Amino acid sequence: MRRREFIAALCSAMAIRPFKALAEQTDRMRRIGVLMAHPESDPEFQQYTDTFREGLRKLGWIEGRNVSFEFRWGALDDADIRSRSAKELVRFQPDLILTQNTPPTASMLQQTHTIPIIFVIVADPVGSRFVQSLSRPGGNATGFTIMEPTIAGRWVQLLKEIAPHVTHAALLYNPATAPYAEIYIKPFKGAASSFSLEAISTPVHNEAELESIIAAEARVGNSGLVVIPDGFLNVHRKTIVSLTARHKLPAIFPWPFFPEIGGLMSYGSDQRDEFRLAAAYADRILKGEKPADLPVQAPTEYKLVINLETAKLLGLAVSHQLQQLADRLIE
Repeated sequence: MRRREFIAALCSAMAIRPFKALAEQTDRMRRIGVLMAHPESDPEFQQYTDTFREGLRKLGWIEGRNVSFEFRWGALDDADIRSRSAKELVRFQPDLILTQNTPPTASMLQQTHTIPIIFVIVADPVGSRFVQSLSRPGGNATGFTIMEPTIAGRWVQLLKEIAPHVTHAALLYNPATAPYAEIYIKPFKGAASSFSLEAISTPVHNEAELESIIAAEARVGNSGLVVIPDGFLNVHRKTIVSLTARHKLPAIFPWPFFPEIGGLMSYGSDQRDEFRLAAAYADRILKGEKPADLPVQAPTEYKLVINLETAKLLGLAVSHQLQQLADRLIE
């Protein structure tokens, strides 16, 4: 009888132990560092971090109870600030770090090869050497890419469709904040050639250059602008939208927040979704999984947004077919 009681007690303890271990795992205070490319004053990107935190809350990670956050903002185009912010987050001794955009992710990986890193809004993680491959990252980082390079061909097609008179197209980017630009430039030029468009890539290095570059494109005549995913261009989106309107230059953008403030149209993925998905990866890592075993994910959905009021101001007639294709029309 004693032997049976002992075995029963042992089995009971073994059954309870995993549940107790899981409870201890989620009740212990965990630390998450967040390195954002954009300034803290940008409400758009404040919403994205809120999405990340809310996603974690739904998975049982309650701020102040079993998880805390340490943020660093504005780590985009100043290498010294990025490096300092990355070092500060490492000193915070987090259980994992969330990074937004390519330059901040690069700076973070220069500081640690052991702390798990989840990146979002990164264009080319393999080419940037953040991971060994998309399916098997292999190191301490994994995350979410933004848009397939072939989307550049779709941008050209949509620009030509909404502005048939366009015979010249320029692709705008900042080499410092979009070191991956070449992955978009090649398909952009290939697509432009198929539509008999003259195509050029147009680097911009600071805000002061934006006006001269956009004005020069407008002077070419029958010109259009393609704006690629680039943190620098996001930060200066109001300036870019204002200049394209002033010079009556048709432009297509990668993110909906451009047409929401007066840009002509956008076609691309949803950044907010990446922060929501990052919360699920964070949950898995905090529960013991390794970034090396979590594949890098690419967007599965792209949305077309058209600002009809801006089209009207530019003298463009948006076809019924194009309006039907749009996921959202702004009037």
